[in-house]
Amino acid sequence: MKIGVVISSYDAETCWNALRYANFCLGQKDEVKVFLTGKGVEYQSISTDKFNTIEQAEKFLQAGGKILACGTCIKSREQKESNLCPLSSMKDLYEIVKESDKVVTF
Repeated sequence: MKIGVVISSYDAETCWNALRYANFCLGQKDEVKVFLTGKGVEYQSISTDKFNTIEQAEKFLQAGGKILACGTCIKSREQKESNLCPLSSMKDLYEIVKESDKVVTF
């Protein structure tokens, strides 16, 4: 199954759970793509010991998941892109929604 996960939250626990879910889906042999939009592009800056979003994202990428992030949202926050938050576009989000069997938002 192809699963799209859209994260637009700035809450550490919510982002952590979204990434945990994405990792679980990969473990079920699903193809998973995460798209970060709005405040979701800031998920690295809210990582804590208890809700370690960076650790979950790194685990996700290492397991073959793909992370994309709204370039406009990154630029409006004067952030730099990274492998954990790569510049992408609304076209990428469109493609995720179009090709996915299921889309989950957090």
